[in-house]
Amino acid sequence: MYTRYLSILLCGSLTSATVFADQELIEHECKRISAKLASVGYKECLDKKLQLSNGSSVKNAPILFKEYPPLLERRKPLGRVFLIGGIHGDEYSSVSIVFKWMKTLDEHHSGLFHWQIAPLVNPDGLLQEESQRTNANGVDLNRNFPTPNWEEEMEEYWIVKTNRDPRRYPGKGALSEPETQWLIDEINKFNPDVIVSVHAPHGVVDYDGPEDGPYKLGRLYLSLLGTYPGSLGRYAGVHKQIPVVTVELPYAGIMPKPGEINDIWLDLIKWLGKHLPVQKVTQE
Repeated sequence: MYTRYLSILLCGSLTSATVFADQELIEHECKRISAKLASVGYKECLDKKLQLSNGSSVKNAPILFKEYPPLLERRKPLGRVFLIGGIHGDEYSSVSIVFKWMKTLDEHHSGLFHWQIAPLVNPDGLLQEESQRTNANGVDLNRNFPTPNWEEEMEEYWIVKTNRDPRRYPGKGALSEPETQWLIDEINKFNPDVIVSVHAPHGVVDYDGPEDGPYKLGRLYLSLLGTYPGSLGRYAGVHKQIPVVTVELPYAGIMPKPGEINDIWLDLIKWLGKHLPVQKVTQE
């Protein structure tokens, strides 16, 4: 890959070389994702036209994303939605279902919402021989967010409550991991009205933030799991007051059936439509 990149640098413009190299990196990641996830084919991944973000993992794997921007010629969006999957690398279905929902958006994006989507924010956790919850440093990214009193509360949580469970190791300090740093940067830049985070395998809808979350998404019903020191729910939902809807799929390794995937999506869209503020279009 890098030999071809250098040859273009010598023979063509830097811009075209960079674009070519970026595309090769995206193709490489799609090959790795499709090799790991039976429900996401290589062509399907490429068809999403994912982009390289400015973030990468511990092992320098790129964090891919896609934006579905406002369509101002049709309407002003009701709000900004940040959809993320794969915070935990062993929750295969949390990545796969985001790809399925992106296919729906590819076909039906109407500009109702402004979407920022990252289907896999922990590539090192998923894309190794034996997938793991944590990243390559052995850190649970969902305990690494900079929540208030992180050090004091984490000592009680990880040492006492989990008995130093390695699957829930929070890291040497809040925001110590590049993947978490990228997520914080994206939240600050995109300024979402709602964050939707997909996990497994509790089979419920969890919610953190102001007001109330969705009562049901498909056959998943609201069941508040509580927040933990360093979790996204506590950081964004409680501390930053950005609603965090956590979709907890029933199984980590088994995808919901197509009808259920669609039902969860439709219920989510309905809830977003009712709970995001309508931005009035000024008539001229």
